[in-house]
Amino acid sequence: MTITCFIRYRIDPFQRAAFKEYAEQWGKIIPRCGGHLIGYFLPHEGTNDIAWGLISFESLGAYEAYRKRLKDDPDGRENFGMAQSLRFIVSEERTFLEAVDSTLQ
Repeated sequence: MTITCFIRYRIDPFQRAAFKEYAEQWGKIIPRCGGHLIGYFLPHEGTNDIAWGLISFESLGAYEAYRKRLKDDPDGRENFGMAQSLRFIVSEERTFLEAVDSTLQ
């Protein structure tokens, strides 16, 4: 069963460019650590402080293994550190979803 980690970020809208850089770095790191990155999404119209990230995994166990590899990854630690030092992420929420396979392209 494929699961998708749906991450909702509340970001500092004045640091949108910093969040974009953060997301672009995950584009290299996440696949290397075992996640299937669907994408990151920045606010465009309407609410200016909500961003999204979607990452799929074969199972919850695969997600747990990914999290361990991510913590050991030097680029991952650096990206987390950059977010903490610049403080452009105000909060984040994770929800795990099961895909309805017949609806996926």
